[in-house]
Amino acid sequence: MAKQDVPLTTDALIKEVCRRIRVARSYWDAHNNAACRGERDRALALYNTLSKEEKEQIPQVLRVWLRYRSEKYFGVHRTPPKSARKSKTP
Repeated sequence: MAKQDVPLTTDALIKEVCRRIRVARSYWDAHNNAACRGERDRALALYNTLSKEEKEQIPQVLRVWLRYRSEKYFGVHRTPPKSARKSKTP
């Protein structure tokens, strides 16, 4: 997917944050933690650019998942993900 050249408007930005949170939640439900972590990071980066009033336009269920649930499992206090695979040595 190519990056957008034009910055998002307020409504489009809110819609994109909601979409990314929903995608991250679907990855979470599918137990795909690596993809969930990536989408969560993107959603959180966009979420942090919003003002307080704009953040309130995002449904509470999504805000709670982004801030609490995902922080609980992906926060800095957690063990970082391991490398893809270790090579077997004979």
